[in-house]
Amino acid sequence: MNLEQLIEQTAVGLGYELVDFERATNSLLRVYIDEATHTREITVEDCEVLSRQLTYLFEVENINYERLEVSSPGLDRPLKKMADFKRFAGSLASVRLKLPLHFSEADTAGRKNFTGTLQAVNMDAPEGEQLNMVFEHEGAEQVLAFGLADVDKARLVPVYNFKGKQK
Repeated sequence: MNLEQLIEQTAVGLGYELVDFERATNSLLRVYIDEATHTREITVEDCEVLSRQLTYLFEVENINYERLEVSSPGLDRPLKKMADFKRFAGSLASVRLKLPLHFSEADTAGRKNFTGTLQAVNMDAPEGEQLNMVFEHEGAEQVLAFGLADVDKARLVPVYNFKGKQK
């Protein structure tokens, strides 16, 4: 069992969803979690529970690390799985594709980075599940259709409300 599977199995067993993890410099291991039912926000106590459990697990499994950080994915949550794109349909997201798209013959450089609104996943596409995003290009709205395998990196774009609570 690899490290990601160990972390995911432990997180799921405690009622969390593994959003992402990364090995950073200086043997730092970062783990990002969400609440499995998506009915509440992650608390410091949640992070502490998983951190404690992973510390014991890593000792038993002899996994080398110096520091462990467990946190929520934040407002700019990464989108990694098809389930993430389904859950956040209607949300503003930033997507970087692995290969550039060319919009015309004159467009030799192409474009990899897009920001727009995620649409519902198209289950009937001939290539399998297809993701759609509405974005603006040359003053007009366009639809970007792509597969999960085409995505290099995707994140939610935080939308801030500085006006406070509405009455």
